[in-house]
Amino acid sequence: MKYICISLLCLTAMVSAKVPFVTPAFAQNDVYLCIDAEGRREYKNTGPTARCKRVDLPGVSTVPSSAPRATPAAPATRPATATSPSEFPRVSSGEQKARDSDRKRILQDELKVEEAKLAALKAEYNNGEPERLGNERNYAKYQERTAALKDDVARTERNVEALKRELGNLK
Repeated sequence: MKYICISLLCLTAMVSAKVPFVTPAFAQNDVYLCIDAEGRREYKNTGPTARCKRVDLPGVSTVPSSAPRATPAAPATRPATATSPSEFPRVSSGEQKARDSDRKRILQDELKVEEAKLAALKAEYNNGEPERLGNERNYAKYQERTAALKDDVARTERNVEALKRELGNLK
């Protein structure tokens, strides 16, 4: 009975939304909307009774079981020798070395900043037991701040690792 009520409820929702659907074989019978003395709606397929009205449902819509499939696009291939266009600006080797050294210096500076931030966060985190603040009389607030500190420490550790990896990839 529960499954019939649920399926009739879904059927009614689709009818009211005017969504095309495929009706199962058992739902092709007439459906009646009945309102009891307390004003509750109930859907039945038992036929006209007192306080019941027939609900007109749209015809059966069918959907093809297999749609034509699109052929997958061929993967893009690169030419064997990657050359830049002749009008593409060239950079001298001295200028490229200067850019590389600037990049390395910037990454090293970022690494120092992140390592200092990590040290400060670890000191504040205090191995999972940070000092309680005055506004943390509620233990839940203390736990929230501890969890946020733990996330910050983990994120900063990942940043430090990424910067070290990037520095290692430099020529």
